Amino acid sequence: MSTTTTTQTGRDLPVAITVGVGLLVLIGASLYIVKEVFALVAIIGVCAAMWELALALRRKDIHIPVVPLLVGSVGMIVSSYIAGAEALFVAFLLTVGGAVVWRVLDGSGEPALRDATASVFAAAWLPFLAGFAMLMLQPLDGADRVMLFILVTVASDTGGYAVGSLLGSHPLAPKVSPGKTWEGLAGSLVLACVIGVVGTSPGIPGLMSTEPQVGVFLGVAVVITATLGDLAESMLKRDLGLKDMGRLVPGHGGLLDRLDSLLLAAPAAYLVLHQLVPPVL
Repeated sequence: MSTTTTTQTGRDLPVAITVGVGLLVLIGASLYIVKEVFALVAIIGVCAAMWELALALRRKDIHIPVVPLLVGSVGMIVSSYIAGAEALFVAFLLTVGGAVVWRVLDGSGEPALRDATASVFAAAWLPFLAGFAMLMLQPLDGADRVMLFILVTVASDTGGYAVGSLLGSHPLAPKVSPGKTWEGLAGSLVLACVIGVVGTSPGIPGLMSTEPQVGVFLGVAVVITATLGDLAESMLKRDLGLKDMGRLVPGHGGLLDRLDSLLLAAPAAYLVLHQLVPPVL
């Protein structure tokens, strides 16, 4: 096994890089050609991730009602983009209610309670958090906001992996994710803040134009939440006895393995940009 083509976790690095760049190009095209197309990309991604999660949970005999959760996922993403945060919250409540009723109609007792609880978790983790990316997309400069959020999150992942692989020696959370180190976290912070500053500084060809400190705030917020999202998914995979949540993304595993950082970082990025950078209406 060549160390020049395979990562420490057994990933094919050239394939992973190629697929990762391809996904960024797809996202960029969907944002800047017709930004509503990005909503369709988000719907496909969230629904595919929901399907992955449903299959993974079956390993522990947990059966979430996929149909109402998929319908609710579409509803949350569309309503958040069209009508805003209140609509997102209402759609979330309707999705949870529909999923619980659907499951109870199939039977009651402890299994129903377990499945219903898992359904609430699935609805909150995937479409609800993804809805915050749609809230960022709403303004006239929404494509810039979403792209900046994605690039900063990718920078966090890339900086953490690169520095952690080269210099990492102090585990961050050895019982949850042995590969993560404090050195990698520092790499995430540095690269994410650099991309944040470049993407927001006046006079620099970036995605937005505001004070550089906004980019630092954004980078720090994204690194903290993205790292927590990655660790949370690692805990779930450990409990389920899985290395990857799926195989939909060559070189990366499943879609959930790519979305874990983005999902938890989306609310943080939305709040930072919404509060510090007035949206173009």
